Amino acid sequence: MDYKFTSKDESDTLELAQNIESEKFPNMIICLNGELGSGKTVFVKGFASSLGITDNITSPTFNIVKEYLNGELPLYHIDAYRLEDKKDNIGISDYFNKDGVTIIEWAELIEDELPEERLDIIFKLIDENTRVLILKPHGKIYEDICESVL
Repeated sequence: MDYKFTSKDESDTLELAQNIESEKFPNMIICLNGELGSGKTVFVKGFASSLGITDNITSPTFNIVKEYLNGELPLYHIDAYRLEDKKDNIGISDYFNKDGVTIIEWAELIEDELPEERLDIIFKLIDENTRVLILKPHGKIYEDICESVL
C-alpha cells in the first residue's frame, strides 16, 4: 500500500522527516526520488536534525556519499545522480549494513543495487511551495512506520 502526504511548505517536509526519524532503527534505508528542487535534501536536513546532527547538510552530488557520525545513529547520505556506471566501484551496498541510517537521493538510478526492504519516497512538485510525497514501504517494518507517522 502506498501512502500520500501533502507538504504545503518546507516545514511540513521537515516535520515528516522528523516523524520518520522517531521510528529509526540500525540499517534503515530511505530512498528519495523526485525532480531537482522537489525537497529531497530538505527531508534529509530534517532527519539529520532529529538525529542530533549539527553539521550543515547539503546534497552530496560531487562527493556522492557524506557520512555524519555525530548523531544518535550514523547517517549515510548518498546522492546517486552522478553515479552512472560507477556504483560498483564505491560499494554502495556496504552502507546498508553499517548500523546507521542510509538515505539515498536519486535512488531510482541505482534501483538494482537497493535492498528489498526499504522505504521509497517520491517527491512530486505541485507548485512553488506544495509537494505531494508518495511513501512506498517495502517490508513490514516500513509499513508499520508509515502507519504510525501518517
